[in-house]
Amino acid sequence: MEFYAIDIRSWTASFRYPNLISGIQPTLEVPPLSTVLGLINAAAGFYVNHKQLSIGYYFEFQGKEVDLETIYMIDSNKGKATNNAKSNVLKREFLFENFLRLYVSDEQIVNYLKFPVYPLVLGRMNDLASVDLAGIHKKDLAEVDNADKIKGQIVPFANNYLPGVIQALPKYFSNTIPRQNIGTESYSVLNHNSKVSSNLKAYRDTIGKNEVDIYIHQLNFETM
Repeated sequence: MEFYAIDIRSWTASFRYPNLISGIQPTLEVPPLSTVLGLINAAAGFYVNHKQLSIGYYFEFQGKEVDLETIYMIDSNKGKATNNAKSNVLKREFLFENFLRLYVSDEQIVNYLKFPVYPLVLGRMNDLASVDLAGIHKKDLAEVDNADKIKGQIVPFANNYLPGVIQALPKYFSNTIPRQNIGTESYSVLNHNSKVSSNLKAYRDTIGKNEVDIYIHQLNFETM
């Protein structure tokens, strides 16, 4: 099957666990779908109202460390921010030397990423990322059954039951204030060092010197 492959790189990345507010802030070792779709929105320069979308991706990093971060907690009054704030220091995990390859069938998404309107980030606003224009290409990937090289990605846990970190993650966020989660479900988070066998259909690519089976998410936002 033919896909457009788009390579994106960053020095740092951090993908927070939902609902963790205080204490050490760990990072997921693979970005959620919502982060990837937010990346597309930033490139497009507007909120993209997807109806149906086929998308896959592979993510790897070279290291993980903990940094100290100063945050500012702003008081509110009847739901509105005030001028009162206090600082706090917390520990935050981050990933270093990151590589993300997206697989899409929609050429318009490729065009957005070639000439992004807003800065691209992999996580927080200081995790700047860049598109490798030489790494954008069309690939015809072979379909494989019982994929045994799935890694560096997330896979829905329901009916698949793959090992890994199990985490409830949103697919997307609404274009409202406050943002609302869209399509939250449980996923197996499989980092790039995982070795997982499955009964899934996937599409095999070669990344560097390694073969990787890419799971394609079929998203239907009209039913969410």
